[in-house]
Amino acid sequence: MTSKNSLQAVLDRQKAANTDTQPSQPAPPEAADYASQATKFVRPVREGKKFVGGHFTPNVAKQLRLLAAEEETTTQALLEEALELLFIKKGKGSLQRG
Repeated sequence: MTSKNSLQAVLDRQKAANTDTQPSQPAPPEAADYASQATKFVRPVREGKKFVGGHFTPNVAKQLRLLAAEEETTTQALLEEALELLFIKKGKGSLQRG
């Protein structure tokens, strides 16, 4: 029985062939921490707000968009209306807009 399986032997030969034929490449420059350097852009209309969302079937998403189009409003406004009704139903009062 061989000490290495045939796949590992092929990989080892390939690695050895690559290191022998390719000139040594210079080390890549250190990756800068772009996340800390970049300033995050926030649209003014979203300032001070949090995203609330969910995953629904395509039919639900389509129905919501159709309803918004029929009422000439946005899905955002319809979701706000739905949450308002939910909070009232659950005894949490109405939404506090700020």
